[in-house]
Amino acid sequence: MKTVLNVVWLVLSGFWLFLGYLLAGVLLCITVIGIPFGVAAFRIGVYALWPFGYTTVERRDAGAPSCVGNVLWLVLAGWWLALAHVVTGIALCVTIIGIPFGIANFKLIPVSLLPLGREIVSTDRPFAAGW
Repeated sequence: MKTVLNVVWLVLSGFWLFLGYLLAGVLLCITVIGIPFGVAAFRIGVYALWPFGYTTVERRDAGAPSCVGNVLWLVLAGWWLALAHVVTGIALCVTIIGIPFGIANFKLIPVSLLPLGREIVSTDRPFAAGW
């Protein structure tokens, strides 16, 4: 079932959201300081491309640098990407068939706002990170 949901997601919004994250990642990787943020954008982009069957968990070893990085991310790219998820989620919730996909978009908002200090894991093994 996850595969069917992921394929429909890919067609309806996943591909476009992935392109948004890809663009944000490329723009952030222009400078050396932005490379960690670009890598985070690429990581979330893959999650946005194929989200069903995966979730995010907080990393306990993430400290103050990830907090500072999240503030910078929020200013540089996070609010744009979160806004894209809100708009796409509302558009998908207009139809009954699109409601699960709209909810999946809303599920991506927290990780698009504050991605550092989080890890994407399979829902079959939510504690795969060893926490």
